[in-house]
Amino acid sequence: MLNKVIASLPRGIVLAALCAGTAVHAQAQSLPGRIGFVYTERLMTESKLAKNADEKLQAEFSKRQKQVDDVMARFKAAREKFDGEAPRLSDAERTRRTRELLDMEKDLQRMQREYNEDLFQRKNEERSAIAQRAYKLIEQVAEQEHLDVVLQESIWTSPRIDITDKILKLLDK
Repeated sequence: MLNKVIASLPRGIVLAALCAGTAVHAQAQSLPGRIGFVYTERLMTESKLAKNADEKLQAEFSKRQKQVDDVMARFKAAREKFDGEAPRLSDAERTRRTRELLDMEKDLQRMQREYNEDLFQRKNEERSAIAQRAYKLIEQVAEQEHLDVVLQESIWTSPRIDITDKILKLLDK
């Protein structure tokens, strides 16, 4: 069908259309793409939101950290006491105290694991909230500056395309 339409058109019009299409395509390819770059880790560490989140987590988990530290100190003291007294203890008493130490160590490990899991989960929640806000701001800046792409991972980046400081300022508002 298209071949019949093209065949019915005068050759001059067909050649002009082909030349115009080629020129438009070449011009579109010669336009430079605009690129931006964001150091997301800087957003997660240097922004006021990130610092507030760290303080919030510190306050939230300091009591539990102290509990874990106290249990660890009691375990170490009990272990040292046992190591010093073990040669003088009867077999039954040594076995009983060894079991107590093993139970205490299991409780300590469970407590540390739960603490670390909870802290990791809360950190991820806080970072996710910061990331969501940052990504919205990145989209806004990209639209305002007519960027074609914004990258977040690279080996090297020219400071000319770095928009991290702009995003940090917007995050801190």
